[in-house]
Amino acid sequence: MENCREASTPIATGCYLDANETGVDVDQTKFRQLIGSLLYLTASRPHIMFSVCLCTRFQAKPKESHEVATKRILKYLKGTTEVGLWYPSEVSLNIVGYSNSDFAGCKVDRKSISGTCHLLGSSLISWHSKKKTCVALSTAEAEYITTGRSCVQTLWIKHQLSDFGLNLSKIPLLCDNTSAINLTKNPVQHSINKHIEICHHFIRDHIINGDCEIQFVDSENQFADLFTKPLNKEIFNFLKNELGIIDFKNVNEFWSDLLTEM
Repeated sequence: MENCREASTPIATGCYLDANETGVDVDQTKFRQLIGSLLYLTASRPHIMFSVCLCTRFQAKPKESHEVATKRILKYLKGTTEVGLWYPSEVSLNIVGYSNSDFAGCKVDRKSISGTCHLLGSSLISWHSKKKTCVALSTAEAEYITTGRSCVQTLWIKHQLSDFGLNLSKIPLLCDNTSAINLTKNPVQHSINKHIEICHHFIRDHIINGDCEIQFVDSENQFADLFTKPLNKEIFNFLKNELGIIDFKNVNEFWSDLLTEM
């Protein structure tokens, strides 16, 4: 792969991966070793997490199509060796979370893909991309459950910061689905939530207690999109930069722009 052509994104927007039972088998051990290395890399390259997690689902019987998708991630990494997370010191210590779900995003079993991320000031400190364990019956349900998971992470970060004497309340949790937001504020919406398990409704208590505050964000500025679906080059690079995942060759320019915004 040292002489391969570089890719602009880790996954193509029209990428469709399934079990591909009739496809050509590839070396299972080699494929798993590659996936393991890429999973390790997601600790410092969160923008490849969705692509890597998608490929990990086919480790049992990897096919040639799965190997091609995985090699595209390597092609992207070849051209972005200087890219990484940027943690500046002179930023505000405010937490903001983003929550998003791609309803029925998995083409194999139609389960939704959830993605969340949290920023401390302008620094990305927490992120995840995961396929849900059960099929959601509506977009509202998928978004609502993901928002609840994001709330759990928000509370954990809040408790961690309290150990350092930083006490925060009404931490913004941004979601782009109005139905999910309404569910967190009004429990009497039987037509929407009667099929949702009671365990997912704990988020209402924390909103009442003032631990977090659900706010609407338009889809164009939903940073968690980076962890739920394939994106074109322009949107991918925009979200990557907004999350502080930058090319360190241009770090001086980035830092100058950030100070201007502050």
